[in-house]
Amino acid sequence: MNWLEPVVLVAHLIIAAAVCGFVLMQHGKGADMGAAFGSGSSGSLFGAAGSANFLSRTTAVLATIFFLTSIGLTVFGTLHGKPQGLMEQGVMEKTVPAPKASDVPGQPATTPGEVPGAPATGTAPAPGGTSKPGEVPR
Repeated sequence: MNWLEPVVLVAHLIIAAAVCGFVLMQHGKGADMGAAFGSGSSGSLFGAAGSANFLSRTTAVLATIFFLTSIGLTVFGTLHGKPQGLMEQGVMEKTVPAPKASDVPGQPATTPGEVPGAPATGTAPAPGGTSKPGEVPR
């Protein structure tokens, strides 16, 4: 089973390059307008109408194989079990939690979203007089 994963990976990469090539060889939607005025694809490699069917079907088959190899690589990745080496822990498990404001001596506790050292919300009077709760200052 160890030899199957690299084989699927190499096939996946080759199929990905082939899908890119076949997509680039296809005519766009705007190419049909030129064919209506005489500069069509009559001299193309696959004939006047044969290239669309051949290229689109080949692209569809390659895309299906690409999806299947993607699923296969996902299965291989999950079957390995516990990751080894550098990936034993994720980034979030390695971080040290920041100290809370209540844990720092000499600092008053703040509520979430409040800036330490800033006046509490709603305590500053509105310029030119007092304001009621919910009123927009002018």
